[in-house]
Amino acid sequence: MSALIGCIKEIKNNENRVGLTPQGAAELVADGNKVFIQNGAGVGAGFMDEEYKAAGATLMATPEEVVQASEILVKVKEPIPAEYHLLDMMKGKTLYTYLHLSAVDKGLTLKLIENNIAAVAYETVEDDKGRLPLLAPMSEVAGVLAVQYGAEYLQKKYNGRGVTLGFITNTDKSETVVVGGGFVGATAARTAAGLGGMVTILDISEARVEQLKKEFREHLGEKLFQNVRILKSDEATLKEWVAKADLLVGAVLIPGTRAPVVVTEQMIRSMKKGSVVVDVSVDQGGCIWGTHATTHSEPIYNIDGVIFCCVANMPGQVSRQSTQALTAATLPYLKKMAKDGVINSIRVSLNGDGRFAKGLNAFGGKVTYPSVAKDLDLMGQYRDLREMVGEMAGAVV
Repeated sequence: MSALIGCIKEIKNNENRVGLTPQGAAELVADGNKVFIQNGAGVGAGFMDEEYKAAGATLMATPEEVVQASEILVKVKEPIPAEYHLLDMMKGKTLYTYLHLSAVDKGLTLKLIENNIAAVAYETVEDDKGRLPLLAPMSEVAGVLAVQYGAEYLQKKYNGRGVTLGFITNTDKSETVVVGGGFVGATAARTAAGLGGMVTILDISEARVEQLKKEFREHLGEKLFQNVRILKSDEATLKEWVAKADLLVGAVLIPGTRAPVVVTEQMIRSMKKGSVVVDVSVDQGGCIWGTHATTHSEPIYNIDGVIFCCVANMPGQVSRQSTQALTAATLPYLKKMAKDGVINSIRVSLNGDGRFAKGLNAFGGKVTYPSVAKDLDLMGQYRDLREMVGEMAGAVV
């Protein structure tokens, strides 16, 4: 079985990534699939039209042409309102991208169910160990960028505190505080620690705290590890360390649902003037009071002297590496959907561990991810995916 696979140019503010590299397109073509790429889709990531053409893809002038020709549409970011008309052209087709439905306007989810779109969200696909393999590469990028952005906005020209995150002889060391010890939080903490400043990681799981201590000691070595504190998070500990932070990184994630706000208004107002908040959880609504999504064009805002940077697509500014890492992660699942059919891939998953099927957030005119339905007050539109697929015995898509 082969598939018709399309990839269009991203139009979100300063989003330079693309859903497929030329190498990824070539692998799909080698499997017998037809691949349609919008002209210029990869330019922002440094991939030229000629490379896609050499890979065997068919170039098309407009996103509308790509959507019409495709059965599976591959993107990076969730469709924004200017792209909703494309969803109206996708009745019964498949969308494969980051969606973060719990944190975006309900209108997107309504469009998906209105058009019976099979919406596979990168951020909720799980592997056989319950990890999030399609979220991990961008979490790694965002963890590095959170520290880079924080260091930038701590400069006085942005009304920052006027400190670096590095080791400077005869000066006080800066304090980076990371809330959440998952993949993105750990990456941010390692990046900050490598610069030589003080780093504190707060996580609610005692087991994760002990795991991080072991990993950081091995990764950083004893000298740099002396600058790292890894603590179990509770209200008192969180309050203490937020107040000390020069850079506060929010990295709390609950897959598929809105992030809990764990840093309160009182905590934010206790921070030093000119300190910086980078809330990487903004895609899921943010875990820090005061967070709202910003863009690369207007990345920061100020609350009571504290600088917030909450760009929802930070990896879009390091688009080449981000696209390479993303395609490497998403391509195996895409190839499987193309080979076996989307419904069959979901059915096989449900008959096994169900991990891949967790990526399906909308299907057959229903919301199929429970927390999305709950967060958006759409429980009346929710349907258990296993029941739906069970009723479709013999169907092949």
